[in-house]
Amino acid sequence: MTDDLDDLRRALKAAPVPDGEAKARAMALAMENFDRLQGSTEASRSSGNRTNAAPLNGVRRMFHYLTSRPALAATTSVAALVIGVAVILPVADLRIGQPTIVDAPEATPVAKKAEPAVAPAPAQEPEAVVVEAPVAEDVARAAGAAQPGAEADPIVAADALAQSEESDIASSAVVAEPVPEALAEEPMAEREAAPAAPAEALADTEMRLRAEAPLDGTLGYVTVPDVTFAPVENTEAYANEAPNPVKVTAEEPVSTFSIDVDTASYAVVRSSLTGGYLPTPDQVRIEEMVNYFPYAYAVPEGDQAFASTISVMPTPWNPGTRLVTIGIQGALPAVAERPPLNLVFLIDTSGSMEDANKLPLLKQSLSLMLSELRPEDQVAIVTYAGSAGEVLPPTAAGDRAAILASLDNLMAGGSTAGAEGLELAYQVAERMKADGEVTRILLATDGDFNVGVSDPEGLEAYVAKKRETGTYLSVLGFGRGNLDDAVMQSLAQNGNGTAAYIDTLNEARKVLVDQLTGALFPIADDVKIQIEWNPSQVAEYRLIGYETRALRREDFNNDSVDAGEIGAGTQVTAIYEVTAPGSDALLNDPLRYGAAPVEGTAGELGFLRLRWKAPGKDQSTLVETPITGTEAATAETRFAAAIAGFGQLLQGSVYVRDWGWDQAITLAVQNRGEDPFGYRIEAVNLMRLAQSLSQ
Repeated sequence: MTDDLDDLRRALKAAPVPDGEAKARAMALAMENFDRLQGSTEASRSSGNRTNAAPLNGVRRMFHYLTSRPALAATTSVAALVIGVAVILPVADLRIGQPTIVDAPEATPVAKKAEPAVAPAPAQEPEAVVVEAPVAEDVARAAGAAQPGAEADPIVAADALAQSEESDIASSAVVAEPVPEALAEEPMAEREAAPAAPAEALADTEMRLRAEAPLDGTLGYVTVPDVTFAPVENTEAYANEAPNPVKVTAEEPVSTFSIDVDTASYAVVRSSLTGGYLPTPDQVRIEEMVNYFPYAYAVPEGDQAFASTISVMPTPWNPGTRLVTIGIQGALPAVAERPPLNLVFLIDTSGSMEDANKLPLLKQSLSLMLSELRPEDQVAIVTYAGSAGEVLPPTAAGDRAAILASLDNLMAGGSTAGAEGLELAYQVAERMKADGEVTRILLATDGDFNVGVSDPEGLEAYVAKKRETGTYLSVLGFGRGNLDDAVMQSLAQNGNGTAAYIDTLNEARKVLVDQLTGALFPIADDVKIQIEWNPSQVAEYRLIGYETRALRREDFNNDSVDAGEIGAGTQVTAIYEVTAPGSDALLNDPLRYGAAPVEGTAGELGFLRLRWKAPGKDQSTLVETPITGTEAATAETRFAAAIAGFGQLLQGSVYVRDWGWDQAITLAVQNRGEDPFGYRIEAVNLMRLAQSLSQ
């Protein structure tokens, strides 16, 4: 410590002699600015003429004689030691987990100027520095300017001002003493006002202090009044319908639905479970959970667009029924044969997107995607908040620096003018179009549309109309709390696109890198499935999932009815639970006058029809395949059954009976098969987590 003081003393002695004229000009300018900022141009009065302050004049004269450099050095060192003892030691005690417990009375505790120390307000750059009159006077006096004829010393003045600032900082430190009775009883109006901390900082401080408090509720060093914080409002909305019921084959032998390969529900379920709570039943769409995983299905041969794989197995949760799994595998053209891609990133930059798992994750996700694009592809960026704007005009995908720079500069703020953003994105896409190319808008949002045409039906009609021009729309959802899954699903289905939910960077890689070709390059539009069940073999059936994709029977042959889109290399899986006539598992009484089986088809369980249109074509193609009931199950279809059971357990389905989490986990583990990306073991771990949370 002596060495430091010696160094300081030598440094002070070695300081250059100040220029007298420069000091005088600086002091005159400082006093002139002080008078101007105080709103007065009157000459300053000597402190000795203030009658009310006469008792303190002797003290001021004493400090005047203590302005020599050695005295300043000594007093500065003493002040530093006092501040260290008063401030640093209590903070060190708090960090090592040994706080001094304040014995607060039973009444509401009082915090002694705790807000600035534990939750300081964000620093803001002031427009001008205003020094209060007493401080300015003391600084001037310390510099030698308070006495007539004395020469001001700017170095000494700066030291005095620094000491004043340190004193202010020290006075705001948290005191570890009990609150004196006199202070507790003092009216609030008479206390010294402390700077107000932001409400968010106070809320964070409240939560941290209560988490670290002893069991008796007393807080170390700081006592915080009981405050009720309003819970964060959850405005999430999900597109779902009641689970499909069991249907009597003799009454309704035909089941028709639109193919869909969205996977958003699985990621939402994972987000909920890893967040420590079970998803609500409306957040669970079983077909999206089943279709989240890749399966080893037979691939199309030659110029075929699709290949189908059918398997039949006993139902794990009901031995009296069977599961019929239908797997559709789309053709995967070589990358070199892909047409050029025109891609418009439509990015929600509204205020609701500022969370770390929204806009920041969105920018990282889209950055991963750029490496998969080719030089002939084009990218444009449109954003929307209070209004919409074109951030990046159509740019070659090879110019990654320009694209990344535009993404990096995006900031969240404002309301959500989603309709205006959609309109501008379609205008930009129209400029990018060329014959033989694929044009798609990729909307990235939390789904919160609150400015413009926010009515879902209006948005559906607009997107459906633009779909006819050949520009398709896919949707990526981000964040929780105000996720509008219903709007996302509506836009994706009417835009001939897909909907995915991005909760992690790994999910972004899965959707935008591993599955990019299938997500952006369609091989078939308006893909529909229809199954006619044979009443002599199937008395009852139930389609597991696809509630929001149901079609009327007559829609199957109507090429003007929109349905789902299949991308290159995409797979689709659908699972039916069927019950044979006479089974103990029948839920309905048999009809007295059942339909007579058609000759030659008595052994068939049903008949599969698959209809689709090539992209840009108006006429559909039909492929038919009988379901014999002899198709063997594989580890792939058994794992799909485990995921279907997982979804039903989350929904609280009555159809799984006494089958539970242990059985679902065992079925998934035994049929995990090849799992190069770890998706299946992740599902097993989510089942275990759901089992724990459900207890």
